[in-house]
Parts: sequence; C-alpha cells; structure tokens
Amino acid sequence: QVRLVESGGGLVQAWGSLRLSCAASGRTSSTYAMGWFRQAPGKERELVARIYWRAGSTYYGNSVKGRFTISRDNAKNTVYLQMNSLKPEDTAVYYCAAALRCSGYGCYERSDYAYWGQGTQVTVSS
Repeated sequence: QVRLVESGGGLVQAWGSLRLSCAASGRTSSTYAMGWFRQAPGKERELVARIYWRAGSTYYGNSVKGRFTISRDNAKNTVYLQMNSLKPEDTAVYYCAAALRCSGYGCYERSDYAYWGQGTQVTVSS
C-alpha cells in the first residue's frame, strides 16, 4: 500500500503561482512513477504531469507545458507540482497518483496508477 496526501491548493488570481505537494508513505520503494492529474467539473480526469521516480524523466500535458514543473525529492518521498502563469481553465481538483508499473506506452493512462490521494482544489480567478 502507498498512501498519498496532497497539499498546497487554494485560490489564486490569473497569472499567479501555486506549488502542490504530495507526500507518499508506505511501500514507496515499489513506486515506479508519480503523476499529477486534474479533474474539472463535467470533464474527465486528465494527466497533467508525470515523473519516473528513479530516472526522474518527465512528461507534461500540452495544456500545461512550459508553465508547470513536476519534481520529486526521493529522500522526503514527496513529489511537487510548481504551477506558474495560472489560467482560469486550470481550475480543477488536482490529484496525486502513484504507479507501480506502466503499460507498454508508459504511465500516461489513469489505469496505470494504483494509488490516489484525496485531491486538492485549485481555483484560478480571472
């Protein structure tokens, strides 16, 4: 079991910044990748960013590329999502997720992730 606890969400004005944190505990040594997803009302949950836990290589969704940065601190078992130049369309509940393995195409699918945090609300006002 891997337990994930997100923090750092809140209300911010457009073009502002927020940093989300996700603290992992439990069988973290089995973690292969960590991802940040988001879900806006009436929309499907989408992958925002992903990082391979050991290699550190990253992936970003097109809508956040150049504005968001995912990073991890292996010693603290924590993954971060630095969000800059926020837009109203970034408003959503953001979820941290952990994958123990990836499908053949890499950890891009929601089904790749076995463990999920409770989510943290990010609201960007115009």
